[in-house]
Amino acid sequence: MGPGALQKKLEEEVEAYKKIQKDISKTSGLRTQLDVQLNENKVVKEELDLINEENVVYKLIGPALIRQDLEEARQNVSKRVDYIQQEIKRHGNTIEKLEKEAEAKRENIAKHQQQLQQMMMKQAANT
Repeated sequence: MGPGALQKKLEEEVEAYKKIQKDISKTSGLRTQLDVQLNENKVVKEELDLINEENVVYKLIGPALIRQDLEEARQNVSKRVDYIQQEIKRHGNTIEKLEKEAEAKRENIAKHQQQLQQMMMKQAANT
């Protein structure tokens, strides 16, 4: 493989690495949003746990407040908390996978850079 081909391969690896970094950033942002939603829903769950059956619970649907059964509201919030926790775990696994891919790309980039540098040194020595 000549210096030109090696240089092209190096550029391809760098582009792939940049894409992975972009994906990591995007997934991390989504995970942060989920963390915020989880905290909000935990606060709602705590508030629902404080009230008793005599209290009235309303749910905002569009522009209207609709009366909702307390137990139904508690179940909905619990399900939402569980779902968000699952999504956070899924995003965490995705980030882990992408970071491993990024590490492999970094190693390939370093290897290609070293090979290119050695070729350049050999060419310089031959001239």
